[in-house]
Amino acid sequence: MQDGGFAVVGVLETGRPPENLVSAFGDYPGMVGDWLSPLGTAIRPYAVLDGEFPDSPAECDLWVITGSRFGVYEGHDWIPPLEEFIRICHDRKRPMVGICFGHQIIAQALGGVVRKSPKGWGLGVHDYTPVNWPAALGRAPERIALQSWHQDQVEELPDEAWRIATSEFCENAALWYPGFALTFQGHPEFPADYARALIDLRRGTTLSDAVADEGLRNVAREANPEVLPEMIATAFSG
Repeated sequence: MQDGGFAVVGVLETGRPPENLVSAFGDYPGMVGDWLSPLGTAIRPYAVLDGEFPDSPAECDLWVITGSRFGVYEGHDWIPPLEEFIRICHDRKRPMVGICFGHQIIAQALGGVVRKSPKGWGLGVHDYTPVNWPAALGRAPERIALQSWHQDQVEELPDEAWRIATSEFCENAALWYPGFALTFQGHPEFPADYARALIDLRRGTTLSDAVADEGLRNVAREANPEVLPEMIATAFSG
């Protein structure tokens, strides 16, 4: 760790943007790097969805698990070794951040349950209310507002997980695993223009017109992903 940040952040890539959006918006490790730039980090990507895993949890100072179009409960051959890597990082107290799929896979790896929610799609900027705020994370923000793109939700928490943000749509919107991980159902790394382009691209296939229209109305709402890097640095400063 250096200057309150992390020398190297390992990004465990579990998904990729659609090919026709990559030229305009880049890949998920790049988006994560932009979001975490206040920490003064170098980004080292690992394409775990292609079977590329770190040799050791000590290779990087912080691990970030990205979002993905896949479900954590699906039978992909890279999911069990990812869960095992999460458990090893947990046992060795190697700090970790989970985004969307990452939020869900950390919960599942540690005994939680993830399901497709009957509430349907959460798209665009969602507001989450901080709750049960732990002192280890510093001062609680008044609100956490992030781009969202999900149907699946963490519905049963692991024993040690601490709910720190919630909404009517997503009860377990952010979780704290003391001394180990911070996870968010939303996408702090998504620029609004990327979220908008993704909704437009999926209209009529993954998304109905009505769901896409609602998502587009929400995309332009004010988000505040910039409150999270400082929270991450505070959480793991020791």
